[in-house]
Formats: sequence, structure tokens, C-alpha cells
Amino acid sequence: MEIRSTTEKDLDVFVDTVHAAFGRFPETPAEDGGGLWWSAIEPERCLLAETAEGRPVGTAGAYSFELTLPGGALTPVSGVSFVGVLPTHRRQGVLTAMMRRQLADLRARGEFLSVLLASEASIYGRFGYGPATYTGRLTVPRHRAVLAAPRAGGTDTGSVEVLRRADCRDLLEELYDRYRRARPGALSRPHRWWALNAGQPPVSAAPRYIVLHRDADGTPDGYASYSLDGGTLMVDETIAVDDAVTSALSRVLLGHDLVDQVVFKHFTAEHPLRWQLADFGAAQVGNSTEWLWVRLLDVPRALTARGWSADGELVLDVDDPFLGERARHLLTVRGGEATCVPTDREPDLSLDVRDLGAVYLGGTPVSTLVRAGHVRAHRPEAAALADALFRTERPPHCLSWF
Repeated sequence: MEIRSTTEKDLDVFVDTVHAAFGRFPETPAEDGGGLWWSAIEPERCLLAETAEGRPVGTAGAYSFELTLPGGALTPVSGVSFVGVLPTHRRQGVLTAMMRRQLADLRARGEFLSVLLASEASIYGRFGYGPATYTGRLTVPRHRAVLAAPRAGGTDTGSVEVLRRADCRDLLEELYDRYRRARPGALSRPHRWWALNAGQPPVSAAPRYIVLHRDADGTPDGYASYSLDGGTLMVDETIAVDDAVTSALSRVLLGHDLVDQVVFKHFTAEHPLRWQLADFGAAQVGNSTEWLWVRLLDVPRALTARGWSADGELVLDVDDPFLGERARHLLTVRGGEATCVPTDREPDLSLDVRDLGAVYLGGTPVSTLVRAGHVRAHRPEAAALADALFRTERPPHCLSWF
């Protein structure tokens, strides 16, 4: 078997192979060549696994994104996707070989983080990925969707209007970019994705209505993308610069006529909407799941790239069994910035690289993994200190699909 990089001329073979691996058939391309989920593929970042006879049996690829880290830093990351093996060649080492080659290629590019969305949560931990952000859905029955007046006062001085997605795509691109730069865990949506209508709504050209919010000066500062299917109003995403804008958008969505229920996709646990309802028990949270998985390729670079919420020192003994690496690092945080250097001091925490990926963005407390038996704390106060260091003001959240 050979693992090789692809080029533009391999695109049809690559796309056919990944579809066959998932038991799907390619959709019919749109007239402009866009709108398909693989439209924004980067052939130079893809791999094909081939038999000795040259028959393709596996695929792996990556997109070029930016990830917003705690503290606001933006860093290039690889968004791993298109990972699949034909049913005839599973459990024969093809996936492992592709993932090993891919990690080597990412390091050669100088990257220190990679991310993915896992189709099956049991697959990617063994390759060093840990679940770093979480998401869910909130369902509100329309007849119970009354918002209470805010007891602390305050009114929205902006305005809202309803547009069609096709008429405001450029505004959506601009507003999302403002949002993702301020939210840890958020990924960039490159311009070519919007231009090609790649991905899921509202990036794709699927028909959507947009509730657009403008501030008192008329400047757009938030939107919600939604569709109506039967009696369900499905909200793809809500993007806003602050909670007041979020509340104004929610009020419009919850007040829609001819609706039985409103479903908010990608709902976070800290979202204030449940508390804004006059009937707190009206909203039902469901479909909670992990979303963005993170893999550290260079531990010192990754730890010094993000911001920190407390001061302190930790010695981390990090094991990377997939790559056969193990190293001990002294993490020192002062004034929100960190240094990370090799050390032979006794460790405070011993952990797998997948666990470091899970806690890296602040979405998973280190103490939770200690209690789960995955991370070993060598002194009683180590987990509490790690929680304080890694904690973020807002939990990381990723809305993007890739």
C-alpha cells in the first residue's frame, strides 16, 4: 500500500473514493460549480491510499482555517476531513497509516494544532485528538415562548429586518468574521467557502431567511439564519456582538407565526435564553454532543500561543503514544502569558496528548479528567490549579461544519 499526496488531476478519483467509503453517491454539481459539500476542497492537502495495483482504497484531507484561542490569538490550523476507508480494506491498517502520514505532513508545514469533527467519537482519540468544544439544541414550544421583561432594565435601541440569504451573503460573511475573532474555539470561514456556497447553511446557498440586527446607528451587528419545515422553525445559527443583540434576534424568532416549536441548533450551556423565558421549564435542552476535536502537534508552541486566566506553575508529563513521544514540560504563567520549557522536575500532572487536546481551549476542566481516571494528579492541589489556569471567561464554541 502507498500513501501519496494528490493534485488537481486526482480530484474526481478522490471525491469518488471518499463517497464510496461512506456509502454515498456524489450529488449533481450546480451550474456554477459550487454548492457541494466538497466544493472548497484543497487537493494539495489531500492524501490517497492505494493498493500495490494502484487502486484507491482510502482518503484523508485537510482545510486551511484559523482557530481563535483563549485570549484572542488567531492561529492557523488544519481542519481534518474526508477521512474514509473502503469497506473492503478496513481494519487492515489503512486508516492508521494515513493519519500517521497526515500528522507528519502537518508538522512539516510548521503547524502546531489540528482539529476535526468526528463522525464517530470512538475513532480519533487513539490518534491524539480530544473533544474540546461541545454543543446542543434548545427546543422551545411556540405557545410557551414568552420572554420576560429584564428585571435589571435596559432596552434594545437597534432595529431588525428579515432578508433572504441570497440578498445579504456578504453581510453574513462580514458579521461571522467579527464574531469568530472574539470567540475561543471558533473557526474562520474562508472567503472561498462563501463564494463557492460550500458547507452548511448559511454558507451554502440553501434557501434561508435572515433576521438582521442593526445598532442605533444602522450598522449591522448580528444575524440569525433560519428555515421553516412544517411547524418547526429551525435556527441554523445566531451570530451577535453582544447579549442584547442575541436577545433581540431571539425575540423575533420566538414570535414567528404559524410555528409549533422553535429549535436553536448549536446551543451552548451558558446561553441566557432559558433564563429570559417567562416559563423557565418551557425550553428543553437536547442532542448535547462534543463538536470540535483538538490535536496538539507541538506542545510548547501550543501552550505559549493561547492566553491564560491565572498565574501559576505546572509540570506536565505528556504522553503521545500514537507518535511514540513523551516529554515533561514546565508551564509557567504570568500576566496571562506562558512559557513552556523542558524539565526534569517531578510532574504535577501526567496525561495523554488527547487529554491535553480536550482541555486546551478551556471547554473541559482538568479536574473532570482526573475524576474520570484519565489524568493523574501527583499532588492534591494540581487539578484545581490546572482548572484555574485553563479556564476561559466564556466556554469555547464552534459553529462551523467541515
